Amino acid sequence: MRVLLITKIFPNAVHPDEAPYNRRQFAALSRYCDVRVLATIPWFPGMERLSKWPIGASAPREEVIDGLPVRHPRYLYVPRIAPALNGPLYAASMLPELIGRGPLPDVIVGAFAYPDGFAAVCLGRLLGVPAVIKTHGSDIDVIPRDRRLRRPLGWGLTRAARVVTVSRKLADGVAALGVPRDRIDIVMNGVDVKTFQPRNRAEARAALGKSPSSRLIVFVGHLNRDKGVLDLIEAFERLAQLHPDIDLALVGSGAEEQACRAAAARMGGRLTVTGYLPHDQVSLWLGACDALALPSKHEGTPNVLLEALASGRRVVATSVGGIPDVLRSAELGELIPPGNRGVLTDALLRAARADYDPVRIAELAGRRDWDDSARALHESLLRAVRGEPLSSTGGQDTGDAPFGAPASKGGFENGAARTDASLN
Repeated sequence: MRVLLITKIFPNAVHPDEAPYNRRQFAALSRYCDVRVLATIPWFPGMERLSKWPIGASAPREEVIDGLPVRHPRYLYVPRIAPALNGPLYAASMLPELIGRGPLPDVIVGAFAYPDGFAAVCLGRLLGVPAVIKTHGSDIDVIPRDRRLRRPLGWGLTRAARVVTVSRKLADGVAALGVPRDRIDIVMNGVDVKTFQPRNRAEARAALGKSPSSRLIVFVGHLNRDKGVLDLIEAFERLAQLHPDIDLALVGSGAEEQACRAAAARMGGRLTVTGYLPHDQVSLWLGACDALALPSKHEGTPNVLLEALASGRRVVATSVGGIPDVLRSAELGELIPPGNRGVLTDALLRAARADYDPVRIAELAGRRDWDDSARALHESLLRAVRGEPLSSTGGQDTGDAPFGAPASKGGFENGAARTDASLN
């Protein structure tokens, strides 16, 4: 099976840290089928002169990432003025990337509902191949609020052969936009279980120069308002006044990084801001902490949540998106409402003081890896190619296993043999 993945959320040589979940899942998928990636980059005349868009001028046209052949075609983009045009312009920009470049794919996957998924459906209809839309969170939770985009978003979703989501709540959002339940698959992300596993907390703290006697809460993610990082800082400032043995570390970068560093300067070492870190360093901070804090305003199913649990660390997180699907037990952590800083303060204190067995946390969470996730995605793509509905469960994951219907690990079923022909 030849799979063409189209997405604007994918790493490149300029931004290697972009969307690591897509990179890992697609690399794992390539073990089961022939995968090519169009990791698109928006372009409009004069973009190179604007500091907000430096990626457009410097990203390479082609590269290999984790063994995947990746092209970075530019797509014509109209910022702000007419967002409903961006889907058709995206599709038109991608058409030359497919015509006359070898055998057509068996399935086209748009990884983000709009404009990527919309474009994948347009291209699939033009070329006579099925299209699958993979949703992530804000493309279903936020984009439909824009009346200009709700209609084209729904058009693409309802015409996709299948829609893949990362949580039950996201699947509900897709169904509310008109997609039949039997065309929706829940495929959660995986974890690099070799990197994220329970480790000795004292050793991890020593490696980071942190006191073994203090309590440490860690946040990992983009430092922006939607992730609730400013709520977290205010809640921690309240907590720190009464509990001098509790510290906070913010691992990541983003629009509010300067505000976070200003808060760190006020707090005299109680608050650490690391900036962006590679995955091995993230795993060290998770190994050193007593709990992960994730006070997001909205989410899909954040991968750091899975990584923290695989590391044997409990979590304080808001009850949004797919987070409740993962925190199925009070042993794994505490769910709180978004935006309530008082409740967050109290939950952080309980998390910092809790005594628990990290190995038990990792075992209870399940520690499913990227291969599990890729096999479930592969099964969904096979259904799209065969035109099959998902029988009995109506496209929903109904048990504790978060990867939906089981996938065969040994090759392709029903004669769907692997094709190694290139999409170049």
